[in-house]
Amino acid sequence: MGFAHARQARNVPCVTTTRQILRALLAAAYLAAGILHVFVPRPFLGITPDWVPFPAQVILLTGLCEIAGAIGLFVPRLRWWAGVGLAAYAVCVYPANVKHALDFIETGRGGLGLWYHIPRLAFQPVIVWWALFAGRVIDWPFPRRSAT
Repeated sequence: MGFAHARQARNVPCVTTTRQILRALLAAAYLAAGILHVFVPRPFLGITPDWVPFPAQVILLTGLCEIAGAIGLFVPRLRWWAGVGLAAYAVCVYPANVKHALDFIETGRGGLGLWYHIPRLAFQPVIVWWALFAGRVIDWPFPRRSAT
């Protein structure tokens, strides 16, 4: 019996396992990033756009939000809200990622190079989807199964 048949035989859809794995990976990434934002804010201050008021406080708050979102993904009553919050967070920090890339292009400093910046910018919509999927806000690209 193949893997797919074994999963069907146990009535456990593969999407559940996929979602759980993606949820754990996303939570780990946001937890790590949140801890870095809170305890090592200097690199994040350097990429914060000039128009952001109170950058040190914003960096601290974003770190706390990342940590809360990571934890919220594992609390069923908070999971949907954590998914929405982390997706919104990914959208809101996009200007900092753009600034970071542009600063590197302009100065050649930043140490990460275009091999980091280009995929990072292109991957941001995937992170938004990932948060929504992990939070059970959306199921795409996996169709919902009917109860028939």
